Amino acid sequence: MENLSIDLPEFEPGTVWIVGAGPGDPGLLSILAWHGIQQADVIVYDALVGDGIIELAGENAEMEYAGKRGGKPSAKQHDITERLVGLAQENNRVLRLKGGDPFVFGRGAEECFGLVEAEIPFRIVPGITAGVGGLAYAGIPMTTRGTNTAVTFITGHTAGGTVPDDINWRALSDGSPALIFFMGTAHLSRIAEQLQEAGRPADEPVAVVAKATTPDQKVLVSTLANCTADLAASDLEPPALIVVGDIVNFREQLKWLPDE
Repeated sequence: MENLSIDLPEFEPGTVWIVGAGPGDPGLLSILAWHGIQQADVIVYDALVGDGIIELAGENAEMEYAGKRGGKPSAKQHDITERLVGLAQENNRVLRLKGGDPFVFGRGAEECFGLVEAEIPFRIVPGITAGVGGLAYAGIPMTTRGTNTAVTFITGHTAGGTVPDDINWRALSDGSPALIFFMGTAHLSRIAEQLQEAGRPADEPVAVVAKATTPDQKVLVSTLANCTADLAASDLEPPALIVVGDIVNFREQLKWLPDE
């Protein structure tokens, strides 16, 4: 990597980089993300950042855990943002390392608002969101000609842990052939019920992709009618994606991970 013939931006002291770590596989990091991880004085990282990515940090980097997991004691978002501001004001090169992409259900924008208010310079480094990388590693194409011309990302829970109450299930059902729910397994029963009430067929394919792109990845294929019971009978654990639509049917042909 040291011999790359490209110019990478300097990581200036007193600045914050908001970096997407991707869905888990360290090989899916961008070159710019790797560069920032190597240069940072302090790395504030989330629960969903894989160990292999953490190990890429420079030997002098200070590591601070700021993970948030549903149902478990977690750092408060306000406190995380204030910590980023404080570390930058101490003239550190601060890297905020977030699973997936910072701006896809990652609350990266909220942290940036705090940096703007404190007049702290920052850079956004996009990452591969789990909704893209996780499907690819499960052998499920997000779009295929003749199957779907639209795909929709939906959060499976609010900040308080409940199913979002502002979803127009009828519009969602009618408007998008492929639906991808992030972190929604705790509410799979209600999601499946709402989609069927909105007109999706009971036998529509559903996949649950757990721990996507990691060595522990597992995929469950079911239907809207049976997915809740099938998930309960499985050993799948979050984090997980829920994929609804005919694109799931391609997994049988396109599954490419030999040991999954």
